[in-house]
Amino acid sequence: DESLIPEENSMITLTEKGYIKRLAADTYKTQNRGGVGVKGISTNEEDNVKLMVNVSTHDYILFFTNKGKVYRIKGYEIPEFNRQSKGLPIINLLHIEKDEYVSSIIKISSIIKIGKDEPELKYLLFATKKGVVKRTAIEDFENIRQTGKMSITLKDDDELIAVKKTTGENKVLLGSTNGRMVL
Repeated sequence: DESLIPEENSMITLTEKGYIKRLAADTYKTQNRGGVGVKGISTNEEDNVKLMVNVSTHDYILFFTNKGKVYRIKGYEIPEFNRQSKGLPIINLLHIEKDEYVSSIIKISSIIKIGKDEPELKYLLFATKKGVVKRTAIEDFENIRQTGKMSITLKDDDELIAVKKTTGENKVLLGSTNGRMVL
């Protein structure tokens, strides 16, 4: 029963090597001048934090992979760990393939009641490595199987690099590796 799970703010942390964990948001605090800070995650050698998202335990979390697939789980389905642990490999939660990795994480408060928290953010904007851009309504991600759903069709040598929420009328800047930008 979902109603028995308390609703609390959490931070989802994903590393480059694919370790994910949930940590209570009140674990983090503001650091004053001269403070040493609080360690939020322990990682293996040559592993770094890739993505951090502030979510509620009852939010839907959409995971977009470099192959264009999307997976959806609830916030409470991600196991909660302490600050010192590295987390759980994401392949234990999602049915991703060996050459697939998560490129973006988007939180959705509720697909059914979109518009209460963020009334103007009704679309997702996709950007690929080869410069393809696509806008899709968030409602299209209401039904996602456990094995995932194709969110964007990619060519063989292309991959999804980012997904962001948008109003559908936002201006978008795309930057390239050689320092050029397009509006």
